[in-house]
Amino acid sequence: MKVFAERLKDLRTSKGLTQKDLEKELEGKITASAIGWWETEKRIPKFDSVIIIAQYFGVSTDYLAGLED
Repeated sequence: MKVFAERLKDLRTSKGLTQKDLEKELEGKITASAIGWWETEKRIPKFDSVIIIAQYFGVSTDYLAGLED
């Protein structure tokens, strides 16, 4: 899940958001600690969380998974 971790962090930082800021933007649907775990590859997100992130950033789940550029 290295690609997911890198893309999530790139998307988040490109908007100038901290992990806590992103948690607030997502209205607490995903915690800052979960975002941190995913970005450091310590845990793998559930698919429903990937969908929430993809919708927020306006990208596809395939993009987040590294299946498309």
